[in-house]
Amino acid sequence: MRFKTNKVWLATDAGEHPLIEKGKVLIKYQLDQPHEYWVHPSKVVPLDSADATPQAPKKRPLNPDAKAGRRSATITVDRGADTIHIYTDGACSGNPGPAGIGVVLRYKEKEKEISRFLGAATNNIAELEAIKTGLLAVKNRDLPVLLHTDSSYALGLLTRGWKAKQNESLVEEVRRIVASFKQLQFVKVKGHAGDPDNERADRLAVQAIRQAGG
Repeated sequence: MRFKTNKVWLATDAGEHPLIEKGKVLIKYQLDQPHEYWVHPSKVVPLDSADATPQAPKKRPLNPDAKAGRRSATITVDRGADTIHIYTDGACSGNPGPAGIGVVLRYKEKEKEISRFLGAATNNIAELEAIKTGLLAVKNRDLPVLLHTDSSYALGLLTRGWKAKQNESLVEEVRRIVASFKQLQFVKVKGHAGDPDNERADRLAVQAIRQAGG
């Protein structure tokens, strides 16, 4: 079957009917993975279906002037006063090498910064850890969330159905966190292009490495 843009396995009962519990069906991204997900039946369609995301809003850029590379992903969020904005970035001194993450969260008039040293890691791990940390910092997962990242690698794994060839356990953990949000949309931003909050997240990641002596 297909869930959003991903191929998934759907659990069935002895009569080969979808296994339903509390109005949701059970899926897995891979048969041999330990993680399982309960999702609404309307979101799961046959692989040959023309509509991979039934009953979901049509995906669109965040604004009419957005470039093709600045593409929205996952569920399109109705942006408003209750929207949480998260900017994440990972940094690495060498690849692999000393790594750090930076996260900026904004909700109404409130702001929060996170800067953390990871130890030795790759840049890809740092990018995923930054996204994971930003999402875990959200207390109310029913609120709409816009997560901004400049990592094509992370976006490919989390929104485009790329298969994880490395960092499998971390990728699955982040995917599980992503699935727990009611409204979550990823936004691709261009790195080091003057976006204030993206630059701020980058500085926080670099700061974490420097403070650790990396």
